[in-house]
Amino acid sequence: MSHAPVIAAVDGSEHSLKALQWARGAALRHGTGLLIAHVLPDHAQLYAGRRAALHDASEPGDYPDPVHDWVRSMLGGSAALPDGVRYESLEGSVPEALRVIGAGAMMLVMGSRGRGGFASLLLGSSSRAVASTAPCPVVVVPHADRAAGRDTGRDAGRDTGAAGSEVSAGRVVLGLHAAETPDDVLSFAFEEAAVRGTTVQVVSAYAVPPAPALVIDRPFEVVPPEGLADEGDGVPAEREMLRSQTRRLEPLRTRYPDVPVEQAAVPGDPAGRLVDASRSAALVVVGRHHPRRTAMSLQIGSVAHAVLHHAHGPVAIVPTLKDDV
Repeated sequence: MSHAPVIAAVDGSEHSLKALQWARGAALRHGTGLLIAHVLPDHAQLYAGRRAALHDASEPGDYPDPVHDWVRSMLGGSAALPDGVRYESLEGSVPEALRVIGAGAMMLVMGSRGRGGFASLLLGSSSRAVASTAPCPVVVVPHADRAAGRDTGRDAGRDTGAAGSEVSAGRVVLGLHAAETPDDVLSFAFEEAAVRGTTVQVVSAYAVPPAPALVIDRPFEVVPPEGLADEGDGVPAEREMLRSQTRRLEPLRTRYPDVPVEQAAVPGDPAGRLVDASRSAALVVVGRHHPRRTAMSLQIGSVAHAVLHHAHGPVAIVPTLKDDV
């Protein structure tokens, strides 16, 4: 059992309710605590500052926090709760407050848009900023319009026990650049698959020349490790990518012998393939930064950026250790 909690960032919106339920299931699966964090709105923070500055004892000591009552009502009917559920009201900007509290977290879960977000936005500014700067993995749960495109499959509604209503039957899909994706990203994906009792599907992309025979799009094919024993008739770049995957995944297969692994190599755009996979995946896992970026960069990699904006299911953005500077 880990002592690092799962953090759910909430603001009372429907988007954060989805994040809260996802975080509850994650805490149950990992056997850890659940910390529910609410960054107080500006007017509440101004009130607290004014009262402290004026030392006005006639004013109420605490500003009412309706989100706290909302959280209690939402969790009151839950079939199962993690051991150790806490609620904290935070001050400061949303990205900074969550960055600070995320330093001791297993992961931080939030909705793709907040209460004040425009309906047309694919990803809210706070979600993007937190995913870019938090020192822990950040899981962004999409809003209803994007989640409506999900295909949960025949078994997706199956109850998996302690996780309650969580959809756990889908795969954990890992976006892998065999030469560059940090080990932290692979470890997170395999650990998630292990606690879910499901498969890791590893998706890598390879570059292709603009030959007429290769520009026609085709679905990616999943190849088991034993399928790489002979040369077959696949595209040479595809088979080389699959072999690179196999070498990179060997330590994880040793560490997680009970986690099934599927490998897929696709031509062209990796982000588009990961977005497609998100229609049926339980979780898509990608690294935050391109390794060539500096540790203090506030930019996220192009693949992570595209998947965050367009995925139909939850996406985990995983930092590397060097990001925690």
